Amino acid sequence: MKNLGLVVVACIAVVLGIWFSNDLLTPSEPQYARLYPEARPLSSVNLTNQNGETVNADWFKDQWTLTFVGYTFCPDICPTTLGELKGIYPQLQALQSEHPITILFMSVDPKRDTVPRLKEYIDFFNPEFFAATGEHKDLFPVVRSMGMMYSISDSTENDDYLVDHSASVVIVDPNGHVAGRFMPTVEPGKVSVSEGAQILADMPALIEGFKG
Repeated sequence: MKNLGLVVVACIAVVLGIWFSNDLLTPSEPQYARLYPEARPLSSVNLTNQNGETVNADWFKDQWTLTFVGYTFCPDICPTTLGELKGIYPQLQALQSEHPITILFMSVDPKRDTVPRLKEYIDFFNPEFFAATGEHKDLFPVVRSMGMMYSISDSTENDDYLVDHSASVVIVDPNGHVAGRFMPTVEPGKVSVSEGAQILADMPALIEGFKG
């Protein structure tokens, strides 16, 4: 009976070991990102970045791209979001990932956001970040395929016109497909932006769960 008891204990230990092992091998689920059931391909992309280089659909491949739309004259959402991304960027770069993690600010105000203006603006936050823009006929399809929007309701003849735009941070996977987005956190008295801490918390799970 004593030997039988030892065998039972040993079997239980083996079963528990296998269970814990499988549990550890299962990729964790992102807590904050809203992911699509299947990643969506981007529409045709024809933009220019802050260095005067072309940004097309292939530019997004073989890297993770955290991107959001806005404009350099934005008084709140854009500088706050870039500040959040700047704060977590060193930790993002330290993550174990086959594919690098890139930040892209996409301006939907091409009239004022010239290439030199974009470079000055994005370099202020981090020279390793990218900023790009293009004509509205090129911007609208890309923004829409990312699940975002923007509109200019004021007359652009007024130099102080505002641009309404989404505040989400979109996740483009290494296949160049839109995987999902981080939604802005809404709190009374605060600017509604995607929180850096949430992005940083979810990126390891996104990286681990990616199937190229």
